[in-house]
Amino acid sequence: MPVYEYQCKACGLVFEAIQKFSDAPISTCRACGGAVEKMISQTAFSLKGGGWYDQGYGAKAPACDGAATGGGCAGCPKASNE
Repeated sequence: MPVYEYQCKACGLVFEAIQKFSDAPISTCRACGGAVEKMISQTAFSLKGGGWYDQGYGAKAPACDGAATGGGCAGCPKASNE
């Protein structure tokens, strides 16, 4: 869920709130009860966990060592036409 930043017009308190996109904006200050406005602030962006990059693009394929062991490429799974 996104984190929104609010500032109280009366006391100047700046606070954050975790809200759904469908939630109504906060209208009162939790400290003094004054009116608040949603601030436009810089967002943080973080990718966590595995995902498509780690599984497909982040890791390099192991080198074929069939030629080094004398087996050639015939036994290599990359050489099969299946």
